[in-house]
Amino acid sequence: MRPLLSLLLLLVGFTTAVAQSQVRGVVVDSATRKPLMEATVSLLSARDSSVVTFMITNGDGAFAFSKVAVGTYRILISYVGYRSQSKRISVTADKPTLDAGTFELTAQAVNLNEVIVKQEGPPITIKQDTVEFNAGSFKTQPNAMVENMLKKLPGVEVDRDGTIKAQGQEVKKVLVDGKPFFGDDPKMATRNLPADIIDKIQLYDQQSDQAQFTGIDDGDRNKTINLVTKKNKRKGYFGQQSIGAGPNETSDAIRYGARLNLNRFNGEQQISLVGQANNVNSQGFTGQSIFGGGAGLGANFGGGGIIAAGGRGGRSGGGFGGSSNAITRTLAGGLNYRDAWGKKADLSASYFLNDLNTITDQQSRRQYALPDTSYQVNQNSTSRNQTTSHRFNMRFTYRIDSMTTLRIEPGFTVQNSLFQSLNQSRTLTSDAIGTGGPVDSTNLINTSNTRYNSTGNGISGNNNALLMRKFNRKGRTLSLNWNMVINNQNTDGINQSTNAFFGETGGRNQNINQRNEQSRRSVTNTVNLAYTEPLSLSKSLEFHYNYSLNRNTSDRTVNNYDESTGTYTVFNPALSNNFVNTYQTNRLGSTLQTKRLKYTYAVGFDVQQANLRSNNQTTDTELRKSFTNVLPNAMVTYTFSKSRTLRFMYRSRTNAPSVSQLQPVPDNTNPLNIRLGNPNLKQEFTHTVSLNYNNFQQTTFRSVFAMLNASQTNNKIVNATSFNNQGAQTTQPVNTNGYYNMNAFLALGRRIQPLKANVNLTSNVNFNRGVSLVNNQTNRSHHWTLSQGARINSNFDEKLEFGLSGNISYQTALYSLQSSQNTEFFNKSLSGDLYYQLPFRLVFTTDITYNNYSGKSAGSVQNFALWNVALTRQFFKNKQGELRLQVYDLLNQNRSINRNVTETYTEEMTSRVLNRYFMLSFTYNLRRFGSGPQGRSNRQERGQYDPQRGMPRPGRRN
Repeated sequence: MRPLLSLLLLLVGFTTAVAQSQVRGVVVDSATRKPLMEATVSLLSARDSSVVTFMITNGDGAFAFSKVAVGTYRILISYVGYRSQSKRISVTADKPTLDAGTFELTAQAVNLNEVIVKQEGPPITIKQDTVEFNAGSFKTQPNAMVENMLKKLPGVEVDRDGTIKAQGQEVKKVLVDGKPFFGDDPKMATRNLPADIIDKIQLYDQQSDQAQFTGIDDGDRNKTINLVTKKNKRKGYFGQQSIGAGPNETSDAIRYGARLNLNRFNGEQQISLVGQANNVNSQGFTGQSIFGGGAGLGANFGGGGIIAAGGRGGRSGGGFGGSSNAITRTLAGGLNYRDAWGKKADLSASYFLNDLNTITDQQSRRQYALPDTSYQVNQNSTSRNQTTSHRFNMRFTYRIDSMTTLRIEPGFTVQNSLFQSLNQSRTLTSDAIGTGGPVDSTNLINTSNTRYNSTGNGISGNNNALLMRKFNRKGRTLSLNWNMVINNQNTDGINQSTNAFFGETGGRNQNINQRNEQSRRSVTNTVNLAYTEPLSLSKSLEFHYNYSLNRNTSDRTVNNYDESTGTYTVFNPALSNNFVNTYQTNRLGSTLQTKRLKYTYAVGFDVQQANLRSNNQTTDTELRKSFTNVLPNAMVTYTFSKSRTLRFMYRSRTNAPSVSQLQPVPDNTNPLNIRLGNPNLKQEFTHTVSLNYNNFQQTTFRSVFAMLNASQTNNKIVNATSFNNQGAQTTQPVNTNGYYNMNAFLALGRRIQPLKANVNLTSNVNFNRGVSLVNNQTNRSHHWTLSQGARINSNFDEKLEFGLSGNISYQTALYSLQSSQNTEFFNKSLSGDLYYQLPFRLVFTTDITYNNYSGKSAGSVQNFALWNVALTRQFFKNKQGELRLQVYDLLNQNRSINRNVTETYTEEMTSRVLNRYFMLSFTYNLRRFGSGPQGRSNRQERGQYDPQRGMPRPGRRN
C-alpha cells in the first residue's frame, strides 16, 4: 500500500515541480511595424524540434510562455501570408525571465493553390464531440504497433489482452482512414499496423450510418477510434514478419511464435495480409464465438456478471507472450481489401480464418448469501475448447447520382467447435467455512463429478442495406435502412455426472448419463424509414418509422443412456422441448433538432407497440402479450470553446427476453445448478442519462475528460435462485423492479516537459443496486467499485523511453438477506516498463507488474510479480531487422486471480497461466514508401477527414 501511495504522490508532485521561468516576445509586421494578432508561436525543443508548447499572440502581438524548464529551445513564428521566422534561445536558472525580442515578419505574396503549409499541430484538438490526438506528440519506440501509442494517450486505457477503453467506455470499432479494417474487430488494426504510419488518432462516439446521413442523433452510438494515416505513407509496402521458439521450464512443450503482416497501400487502395501461429496466448484479433461465449458449447458451472476482476500476466514488447486465464494455441490468417472503384463506388472486404485450442484449468471458491445460512462451493475445473471460425465482412458504397447513395454491408461467420470439460465440486455448510479443519460427511452438503463433451457447428450472418436520398433543399433527406441478422446453432453433447448428497435424513447418490441435442434458429429483420425536413437554417424536424420482427426457435432433445443396448435411445420428455418465440414491434416518432453556433439540442419521443408470442409446441400451449410504450429522448451539446464541450443525453429503450430465458425446460448440464426458462417474462424498460465533458488547454497541455452515466430499469430480468436442503439449486429468470446502475469516469492529463513525459490520472466509480430472489425472498444487493490510477509515459530521448503506473481498486458487496456475507476487496498493482538503446545497436527492454490482492473472502493476502526481460540486436541500415532473446515471467510467479460479484454470491477464481519460458526470435520490419501521395489519394488530401461523414470535408491544408 505504501509504495502505491508514494507513486501516486510522486506523479502528482511531478506536475508542479517545473522550473518557473518565462519566455516572452512580440510579433510585428516588418513594413508597418504594426503588431500581428493571432500569429502562431511554437516553442520547440532544440534537440529534435518536437513541440513543447504553443500559443497565439494577443492584440498587441505579444506572447509569453510560463513555467519553461531550463534548456535550449527554438521559437517558431508563423502567420498566413508571411514568411515564417525562428530563433534559438537558451533558458537558464539564473534568468527567470527571458525576452526573446521582436520578431519582424515579412509579407509573402503566394498562390495559395500551390503552397502547402506544414506545421506541427497541437497534441490534442477538440472538434465538437471528436477528440483528435496528434500522433507526433506521442512518440513510440521504433517498430512499435498502434497499441503502444494508444497507451500514451490521455483518457485511454489498454488492457493486457488488448481491450481498449476511452473515457471510461470500451472502444467497439477502430477504423483506418474512416473505413473498416478487417470488419469491426478493434485489435486487427491496433495490433497489426505500425505506429509510425499514423498521423492523427480521432476519438468519438460514432453514430449509425443513417443518423450520420440525416444529421439527427438516434442515440445509437459506439465509442470509435479512427486512425488517420500519414499522406506520405499511403503509397508503398510495410509490415512485420517474425519467427521464434524456446523452451518452457514447467512443460515439455516448446513455446513458439510466428507472425506475418504485409500491407500494400496505394492511395485509396489498401491490401493487407496477416497470419500468425503460436502457443503463447498472443492474438492479434478478438476471439468471437457465435455460441454466446468463449466456451460456448460447454457446461455453465458459473453464473452472473463480473463486477470486479483482478489482474493477470502480461507480455513483453516483442509480440510473443500473452496474458490470459488459459493457455491458447493460435493458428490464424486473413486478407483485407479496400479500394475506390471509380468515382461512384467504394469497396471494403475482408476474410479471416482462426483456429484456437484453449486449455483452461481453474479453481474457485464461491460464497452464497442465503436467508438463513451460508454455503461455500469449492470447484476444480479443467476444459479444452477447439474452435475453427471463418469470418467474412464487406462494405460496398455506390453513389447512384449526386443526390442518392446506396450502402450494403453483408457479413457472416461459420464456426465449428469441440468442447471437453471435467468439473469437481464440493459444497460445505457454514460451520465448515473458514475453520481450516478436516472436511467430512458432517459438514459436506454435496459433491459432484461432471464430465461434459460436446461438438457444435453454426453460422451467423447479417446484412445492412441503407438507401440515402438528398433533395434540392438543403437538409431535406429521405433514408431507408433494412437490417437482417441470422444465427443458427447446432450442438450435440454428452453429459455424465456422479453426485452425492448428504443430510440429516441420510445421503443419496445420483448418476446422470445423457445425450442432449439442441438446435437454435434466430432471424431478425428491422426496417427503419426516416424523413428530415428543415424548418429554418437552424431547425430540423425528423419523422421516423421502425418495424422489427424477431423469430427464435429452440429445439432441445435429451436421451438417457440405455445400458442394455449401450446407446442413448431412452427419450427424456422432462428435459426435451420445442419452443418458438416471436417478438414484433412497430415504432413511430419524431425529433426536433436545433443547431446554433454554441449549442445543439434535440428532443423527441416515439410510441412503440410490441407483441410477444411464445409457442410451446411440445405442450401445444401459446402465450401472447402486448406492450405499448412511450419512449422519450433528449440531447444537448454545448460548446464553450474549440477545446471545451459538454454533452447531455437521455434515452429510453425496451429489451425483450431471449428464447433461452423463455423456454420452460430444465437444463441440467450442471446438475447442482438446474437452469429453467420462464415463458411469463415481460420486456425490460430502461431509462439512461449520460453526461460527457471534454476540455484541453492547448497552452498548458492539460486535459480533462469526464463521464457520468446512470440507468434505471423496470421489469429487470434477473435470476430467482432456490436451494434445497442438500445444496442443489434451481435458477429461473424473473422480472423485478428497483435496479439502478451508475458509473463515473474522470481522466486528468498534463505534460511534464523536463521529462518529455505525459502524466495521466484516472478515477472510476461504479455503483450497482440489484434485486434478486433467493428461496422466494427478496435480496437487495449494493455493489461499489472505486479505483484510482496514475501513469507516466516518457520519450525522454531517442535512446530512453520509460513508463510507470499504479492502480488501487476497492470493491464492496452488501446483501440485505445475509449481512454476514458482506465482503470487500482491495486490488493494488504497480507496473513499469523501460526501453533503452545500448551501444552496438543493442536494445534492452523490460516490463514488470506487481499485484497485491486482499479482502475478507480472500483467505489470505496474495502477492505476485510478472517480470519480462528482452535483449535485442538491430540489423540493417534502418534497423529493420531485430534478433531478440527474451524471458517471459523471469521470477516464475505469474498467476491469474479473478473476483466475481453477483446478486447472490461472491467468488474468487484462480487459473493456470503461462509461466516462465525463453524465446529467441527474429523480426523483419518492412518499410518501403513512395516519395509522397499519388494517384487516387489526392482526393483525400483536399480536406480533413470527417469522422461523422466518413469522407474528407473542406478545410485548411496543414
